[in-house]
Amino acid sequence: MSSRPFIHEDFLLNTAAARRLYHGFAKPEPILDYHCHLSPKDIAENRQFKNLFEIWLEGDHYKWRAMRSNGVSERFCTGDATPREKFKAWASTVPHTVRNPLYHWTHLELSRYLGITELLDETTADRIWDQANERLASPEFSTQGILKQFRVTTLCTTDDPADDLAHHEAIAAGGSDTRVLPTFRPDAALAVNRAGLFKAWIGRLEEASGLAIESLAGLQEALRKRGEFFHERGCRLSDHGLERCYADACSESEVEAIFRAALSGKDASPEEHAKYASHVMAFLGRLYAEKGWTMQLHLGALRNNNTRLMRQLGPDTGFDSIGDFPQTRALAAFLDRLDSENALPKTILYNLNPADNYAFATMLGNFQDGSIAGKLQLGSGWWFLDQKEAMEWQFNALSNLGLLSRFVGMVTDSRSFMSYPRHEYFRRTLCNLIGREVESGEVPDDDALLGPLVRNICHENARTYFGFAGK
Repeated sequence: MSSRPFIHEDFLLNTAAARRLYHGFAKPEPILDYHCHLSPKDIAENRQFKNLFEIWLEGDHYKWRAMRSNGVSERFCTGDATPREKFKAWASTVPHTVRNPLYHWTHLELSRYLGITELLDETTADRIWDQANERLASPEFSTQGILKQFRVTTLCTTDDPADDLAHHEAIAAGGSDTRVLPTFRPDAALAVNRAGLFKAWIGRLEEASGLAIESLAGLQEALRKRGEFFHERGCRLSDHGLERCYADACSESEVEAIFRAALSGKDASPEEHAKYASHVMAFLGRLYAEKGWTMQLHLGALRNNNTRLMRQLGPDTGFDSIGDFPQTRALAAFLDRLDSENALPKTILYNLNPADNYAFATMLGNFQDGSIAGKLQLGSGWWFLDQKEAMEWQFNALSNLGLLSRFVGMVTDSRSFMSYPRHEYFRRTLCNLIGREVESGEVPDDDALLGPLVRNICHENARTYFGFAGK
């Protein structure tokens, strides 16, 4: 058995070139986390986590899925077990996650946050729990302390257009070392197929905008007004979580009728929903282009597949999958519609189905217009694809069909303040892939060529692309 800890300075770096690229060019770069689901409230209040459960397991559906697969009762995932009992149930699951990315993430996070190099299992659980909780009580492990510790220069949260952004205003006024900006996430504006939820959200949007919303034009005016409100508070990105793009032909009168029916409590049919969503997404794309924002499209998730547990536990509890939706024809039509109007904003396509990687990568090239480098981006692997193998799939698709050198890099896409080592994991995977090809002779062994490429992907490309000056 090796005396070297599992997580060591050359973890995942299997060649001399990989080690040189990582330590010399990737590791020194700060983090620009342009898409996450961290709580602005927790950052504004500089939350101090009471124990390892609160910072590590609270709301983590990745871990819950593994625990369920290991035969752990729901009581220890989302139920009424104590925080310590839930942690110990997770600890007993960890040895069974070998070759699952959770095994890497778990030990990276224990090492990088807490300096703990022991492997987590049933025998070490109590000791690690006590060590971790003692360290978490120090100021460097408050939410703002963590962001400073991991050199996060800017992060963008995910926010509903009806949000008052009060927490963002408090963060800005409080002098945080990390710039925290909102992201415009108007998924609820498309939900005419769930009329009850849609109507309730329209009420919230009316209150936030100060406008009565009784027509499609009223909705568009309210979204435009909220967009301006977000822009004034530093927002430069939008985000959409969609099964697929929408580009169905429809008339203004059809969309108006669908909107009014939903306001009256009638769920739109799938065909009506597609027509309505096509119209609203085209409007939003034009709005983003006007404001110089980047449009993010997260495509391909099949959500809430377990009806029984959805009813019992609610959404975002670990019952979602990769969907096999037809993507390319509607995606092409959506992008082409905006491009033909000279209204296609900077766009990042995040693909959840690896079968579509090459299709998405080729789609990008159809709409690059020479106005800026990498105007359309193949986003980093997300959700089920934010692990080593799938990151390499994404790198390879982008490299073969576009320009890896213009890639804007990794995001945490996480609700957990323990997720920042995922940037390290991404950077090590990138350097290992390039280093392997240096050793095989497929890429020049030239730091003057490869060093800037690595450094730019890790930070500088994103800073330039989004226009985040300063930090």
